[in-house]
Amino acid sequence: MSKTQEVIELTEKFGAHNYHPLPIVISEAKGIWVTDPEGNRYMDMLSAYSAVNQGHCHPKIIQALKDQADKITLTSRAFYNDQLGRFYKKVAALTNKEMVLPMNTGAEAVETAVKASRRWAYEVKQIPGQAEIIVCSGNFHGRTMAAVSMSTEAEYQRGFGPLLPGFKVVPYGDIDAFEAAITENTAAFIVEPIQGEAGIIIPPVGYLKRASELCQQHNVLFVADEIQSGLGRSGKWFAIEWEDVEPDMYILGKALGGGVFPVSCVAANENVLSVFNPGSHGSTFGGNPLAAAVSIASLEVLEEEQLPERSLELGTYFMDRLKSIDNPLIKDVRGRGLFIGIELTEAARPYCEALKERGLLCKETHETVIRLAPPLVITKEELDEAFEAISAVFAPAAIS
Repeated sequence: MSKTQEVIELTEKFGAHNYHPLPIVISEAKGIWVTDPEGNRYMDMLSAYSAVNQGHCHPKIIQALKDQADKITLTSRAFYNDQLGRFYKKVAALTNKEMVLPMNTGAEAVETAVKASRRWAYEVKQIPGQAEIIVCSGNFHGRTMAAVSMSTEAEYQRGFGPLLPGFKVVPYGDIDAFEAAITENTAAFIVEPIQGEAGIIIPPVGYLKRASELCQQHNVLFVADEIQSGLGRSGKWFAIEWEDVEPDMYILGKALGGGVFPVSCVAANENVLSVFNPGSHGSTFGGNPLAAAVSIASLEVLEEEQLPERSLELGTYFMDRLKSIDNPLIKDVRGRGLFIGIELTEAARPYCEALKERGLLCKETHETVIRLAPPLVITKEELDEAFEAISAVFAPAAIS
């Protein structure tokens, strides 16, 4: 039995089956390349769902981890630590916001945004009834109870009821439906500027801009979930910038920890986040010094290596090449930056499995879409190599 088979069998035997991974074991990684126990090398075109924008094991981020681990890793928020203030300042400057509240995972940051929005609605906006939050069909905000209560995917909710009330769903990209859904009890609009899990869905031009205007008009918080689309992935620091919109609140995660440590946060102005008082919200690990030090280094890498700009340039190049593939199975190629979806007329998983055999790792999403989101440190030559694998899989001889 190979080491790969041994690891897969062990994992399947003792682990809950809440994932359906491709049959590959990754034991080492560097940059955009990962290696299995047998020494086979693969190009990573998933980046841990955009958590590894800076590339696997980036030396600066790893060094920050090692340096901080030798000093102190956890204090809890019962005390101050010497890294958290630096993290706050960095994120506040990046988002142009006055305050930051740190958590660990993206889903925790979404929960934080929901709690902040509801308390703000009662204490600041002083709504007369029960707070409502508007969300969009096809959304993916995580796996906690609040997040699945916002979802429109039946399988995400099956067997988990009763769900949390207070969420109103409107079609993604339909500005008239959004405007009609606003009432005096509306607290916030939580939206992904690009829906990644739904298949790299980009809203109509002007949708986010008009939604922002309506939120201002009705005193509703505009909350941008940039967990997957932010921090350079779309070719800009934040995908919301494609429409020159500044939200009232950012939700950040994934690449905020550089693929090395779980780090998330929400960023907003004081009039929003000041609704929290001691004891109203928190996390034992949120804001720990190890996470803060890693996140600072992760953001510095994005800046110093100009990864958002790199994503825009290379993403445009790669998407143009992908659109040149002539195959009736390919229904659409869409994206922004290095955040690209190839929508097929049939199930995408067999093609992901075929690409694995050619040394390219990606994952299907929403059944029929191949999501391509490589680390932003990828080179043009490596993208050409990826294109050759993809074009070979979709060659007529390969699918007949």
